[in-house]
Amino acid sequence: MGEPIEAVKNGVQTLLTTLRQDPYALETAFISVITFDSTARQVTPLTDLLNFKAPNLVANGTTALGEALSLAATCIANEVQKTTAETKGDWRPLVFIMTDGSPTDDWRKGVSDFKTARTGVVVACAAGHGAETKVLQEVTEIVLQLDTADSTSIKAFFKWVSASISVGSQKVESGKKEVIGLDDLPPPPPEVNVVL
Repeated sequence: MGEPIEAVKNGVQTLLTTLRQDPYALETAFISVITFDSTARQVTPLTDLLNFKAPNLVANGTTALGEALSLAATCIANEVQKTTAETKGDWRPLVFIMTDGSPTDDWRKGVSDFKTARTGVVVACAAGHGAETKVLQEVTEIVLQLDTADSTSIKAFFKWVSASISVGSQKVESGKKEVIGLDDLPPPPPEVNVVL
């Protein structure tokens, strides 16, 4: 509530502004947004940068992380084109998960569903000390923690996300390998701690 959700909204705007200035990202990056509180919803389907409109984000309810992970797996299966004999498919998606709480649903089923999805790098961000890092480590080995969920930390995280997407887009455009780990991404800013 309050400053953290406003900072996330500003972070999404920063992400869009930054990526729309990157010619590689304009050619290759698409964004989808899934929110989760008492339930999970895909508020924006996979959309190219020019047509993407930031959704109205609201903080309320509980933390249906498991449902969000299952929904993400379904959306990836339905929206990310696989390579076939006739067509070159999409690169594996980079997935960024941000939460400030502990799951209140059957998150283990969601993790199981999500692990079947064809993803590239998955980064989980625990915003503040109320987020459950142990659960996030079940989802991905790349877990970052913001010591505070204030506007400075959240803005730094979104700038890093922008830089990470730009790096991925440049690799795609130059025909290099996909982004597969934290070492392929820019170093996280000082406000962001890597959870080991």
